[in-house]
Amino acid sequence: MTTTLAPAVTRPALTRGGLATVLLGAALAPIDLFIVNVALPTINTDLHTTTATLEWIVAGYGIAFALLLVIGGRLGDALGHRRVFSLGLAAFTLTSLICGIAPTAAVLVAARVAQGAAAALMVPQVLSIIQATTTGEQRSRTIGYYGATGGIAMVVGQLLGGVLVSADLAGSGWRPIFLVNVPIGLAGLVLARRLLPETRAHDPLGVDGRGTALLGLTLLALLVPLMEGRALGWPVWCWVLLGAFPFAAAAFVRVERRLEARGGTPLLPPSVVRMPSMRRGLTVAVPFFVGFGGFLFVYALTLQDGLRLGPLASGLALTPMAVAFLVMSLLSSRLVARLGRYVIVVGTTVQVVGLLVLIAAVLVFWPHVTVLTLVPGMLITGAGQGLTGPTLFRVVLSRVPAESAGAGSGMLTTTQQSSLALGVATLGTLFAALTGPFGMAGALVLVTGLQAIMMAGIALTARRLPDPRG
Repeated sequence: MTTTLAPAVTRPALTRGGLATVLLGAALAPIDLFIVNVALPTINTDLHTTTATLEWIVAGYGIAFALLLVIGGRLGDALGHRRVFSLGLAAFTLTSLICGIAPTAAVLVAARVAQGAAAALMVPQVLSIIQATTTGEQRSRTIGYYGATGGIAMVVGQLLGGVLVSADLAGSGWRPIFLVNVPIGLAGLVLARRLLPETRAHDPLGVDGRGTALLGLTLLALLVPLMEGRALGWPVWCWVLLGAFPFAAAAFVRVERRLEARGGTPLLPPSVVRMPSMRRGLTVAVPFFVGFGGFLFVYALTLQDGLRLGPLASGLALTPMAVAFLVMSLLSSRLVARLGRYVIVVGTTVQVVGLLVLIAAVLVFWPHVTVLTLVPGMLITGAGQGLTGPTLFRVVLSRVPAESAGAGSGMLTTTQQSSLALGVATLGTLFAALTGPFGMAGALVLVTGLQAIMMAGIALTARRLPDPRG
C-alpha cells in the first residue's frame, strides 16, 4: 500500500506517545467491528430491523473498508501520512457520532458505510508512519505491537460492547457503542497533531479510480442479492445482479491487466496475484475469513435472540475466544519458526475441534446453554483462529518481493475485509433461512458444521502453501 518513505521535515523518531496514538487509530477500526456484533440484537429490537439490515450494518462497514483501503494508503503517500491519518480519524469520529444518534436503520447503515470509508483512510497510515520513523529492532518490536493490536481490539470490543449495551446509560441502549468513539477520537486528533511527525512517499502511486469502481460493482452485485434476496422473496433484480456478477468481475480483471500492461499501478496488480505464494494463500485466506465473519455474526444473534443471555453475558461468552486468539497470535511467530506453514494446519485442525465442541454443547444443553458450557468450545476455537490468522499473513506475503510488498499487503487486507463481509452475507443468510425449518438450535448446528468442514478443507490444502521460513 506504500512506496519508499521519507520524513517530509526533520523530526524526532516516533516517540512512545506517537506510537500509542497510531496504535489507538489502528485499534478503533477492529474494535468497532467486534463491538457492533454484541449490540446487533438490541439494535434489531430498537429499530425494528430485519436480518438483512443487520447484515448490512456489519458488512457495509467491511465493504467500504475493503474498497478504499488501498486508496487510503496511496493518498497518505501523496498528501502526508499524518495529515491523512488525522483526516481519517476526524471522519471516523464524526461518522461514529452519526451512528450513535441515527434515528432509523437506513441512517445507521449509511453511517456505517461512511465509517468504514473513514477507517480505510486512517488505518493504512499506521504502518506507513511506523515504517518511516523506525528502523531495525525498534521497527520489529513496533510492528509486533501493531500485530497484537487486532487481538486486543477483539477482547476489548466484546467486553466493552457487552458492558455499554447492558448498562443502558440514560436509556440509550446500544448507542454508546458508537458515541464512546467521539471523545477518544477527539483526544486522538489532539495527540496526532502534537506527537506525530509528517511523512510521505518519494514517488507516490496514482489512484486506480476505474479499478476501484469496478471492484465495488463486483462486490455489490454479489452481496446485495445474497443479503436482500431472501427477505424480499428473490425478486427479478436480485437474479439480474447475480447474473451480472461474473461479467463485472471479468471487467475488473481486464481493466487491471490493461493498466498494468501500460505501466500503471492497478488497485490489485494481476502480476502479484499470479505469484504462487499469493495465489495459493488467497485460496486459503478467503474461506478462513468467510468462516470467521460468519461465526461472529451467527453467534451474536444466537446468544441473545436464542439463549436470551443479554448483551453483557453474550460479550462474556465470546470473550474466551477473543482472549485465546490474542494469546495464540502472540505465540504464533515462535511456532512458525519451528513448524513453518504447518502452523496453519495445526490452527485450522484445532479450530475444527473447537467448533465440534460447540456443536456438542448446543446438542446436549440446548435450550439451557450457559456461558460456562460454551467456554471450552470458545477457547479452543479462538486458539485455532489465533494460530491461523496471523500465520496466513506471513505465509501469503513471504515470497512477495520487497518492491511489491505494499501491493501484496493491500491485496491481502482487501481480501480479508471482503471475505469477512461475504461471510456475514452468506452464512448469516443461510442461518436465517435454516432457522424456520430447523429451529435456531438446528440452524446453529448446521452452520457451525459447515464452518468446521471449511476449516477441515483448509487443513488439508495448507500443506501446499509456501514455507515462510524460506
